[in-house]
Amino acid sequence: MSNIAIYPGSFDPCTNGHLDIIARSAPLFDKLYVAVLKNSDKKPLFSVDERIALLGKATAEIDNIEIISFGGLLVNIAEQVGARVIIKGLRAMSDFEYEFQMALANKGLNPNVETLFMTTNTDNSFLSSSLVKEIARNGGKISQFVPEAIEEEIAKKLY
Repeated sequence: MSNIAIYPGSFDPCTNGHLDIIARSAPLFDKLYVAVLKNSDKKPLFSVDERIALLGKATAEIDNIEIISFGGLLVNIAEQVGARVIIKGLRAMSDFEYEFQMALANKGLNPNVETLFMTTNTDNSFLSSSLVKEIARNGGKISQFVPEAIEEEIAKKLY
């Protein structure tokens, strides 16, 4: 049996916090799927295809990941790709409360899939995609918050 995990998110855009979780979780598994959520309720800055491309640039040096997109229930895509573990990144206690509820729901939907919580490093504990977009929209420097490989793409989209 392969040791496969899935790390879901909107990644709009990918931040250094996301990369921290990807880089630290990838070595723990034979394969890590980074799954970009298609959410019609949100108005993303980047299309799903653009987010996949940006993640590809930012994670080019990590061999055992595959970037995919998904809609619907996370446990369904986890089962489709053979993932037995869902990786969830936590920044603060407020993240834990929501993610804990989701983990319990996912466990109820598929008892064969476990959720692994990983805390981001303290440098990224405040960081969110929304914050990055807000800083960039207002002319602030985002280089310390996002991978260098995608900083220019974010700037192009916002200016």
